[in-house]
Amino acid sequence: MERRSFTSSFKTKVVLELLRGERESNEIAAVYEIAPNQLRNRKSEFLENAEIVFDRKRDSRLRDELNAKQREADQLAKKVGQQTIEIDFLKKTLETK
Repeated sequence: MERRSFTSSFKTKVVLELLRGERESNEIAAVYEIAPNQLRNRKSEFLENAEIVFDRKRDSRLRDELNAKQREADQLAKKVGQQTIEIDFLKKTLETK
């Protein structure tokens, strides 16, 4: 059985219908051929992340996190480069002996 994937707009539409409360969750799940557990999980995820829409500082916070990750990646790349040079030097030293 092939696993189905749904677009974010479809998921939003279904969760908003559930939040309106016009129909029971089992009925909505049956109409859209979704497991009721999946519907509950999507609703929980939607509500947990709803505050992001109104978070004005989100962009700067994400940018700061990205910059920090980039600095960390640069430091690790520098360290790997240094260790590569040291390993090459040690290999050459051992070959000459």
